[in-house]
Amino acid sequence: MTTLYAKDPDHRALNEAVRRAGDSVRITGCLGQRFIGAGMSGVRIEIDGIPGNALGAYLNGAEITVDGNAQDAVGDTMNGGRIVVHGSIGDAAGYAMRGGEIFVRDDAGYRAGIHMKEYKDKVPVLVIGGCAGSFLGEYQAGGVILVLGLNADGRRIVGDFPCTGMHGGRMVLRGTCGGIVLPPQVTARPASPEDMEALRPYIEAYAALFGKDAGEILDSPFTVVTPDSANPYRRMYVEN
Repeated sequence: MTTLYAKDPDHRALNEAVRRAGDSVRITGCLGQRFIGAGMSGVRIEIDGIPGNALGAYLNGAEITVDGNAQDAVGDTMNGGRIVVHGSIGDAAGYAMRGGEIFVRDDAGYRAGIHMKEYKDKVPVLVIGGCAGSFLGEYQAGGVILVLGLNADGRRIVGDFPCTGMHGGRMVLRGTCGGIVLPPQVTARPASPEDMEALRPYIEAYAALFGKDAGEILDSPFTVVTPDSANPYRRMYVEN
């Protein structure tokens, strides 16, 4: 594994060094450099510090692990691969995400998972272990958003205006969604045994990554939110 010290290089120099480093690289002392791993495939990147905006943007199969927090737009338009954040993330994580997985140990800011989409076997997954801010899943068109609320401490696990304009995919919230106001174009229902079997791999992966008890999480009630078939937003999009 190649080790890069990120204290001095700007984001352009650092990303060029990552591309030259081979298939495994560790970045130490990261100080807000943007676009780390953008568009990359076939490489494993470990980051010690706080990466800047657009970490893993357009990711195409690479794996990125952050030993700390990350800023805005993590996984922007990512196509494949995995991003693991051992902390919290800023706003707009998974924006227009169309493949791959993002696992966040703690909280996410506003507008996580907006415009997520899927096509055939490409189903993006965003797992948030803590709480999410307002506008979660805005205009979601596909994929799975899973919020576990493990450190909620009395907070609502999702902020205001979740699922606004949602017309595809699933949002799954741990708990019964008390106090969460959903828009009229979606339906919320308790998770079925079939839903839980579909969620199990994501919850077990989260637990393995962050040292949690998967069984304890799975024993909780979950709520599944999906768009209504009569959703008027569907007419705004072309379907094949």
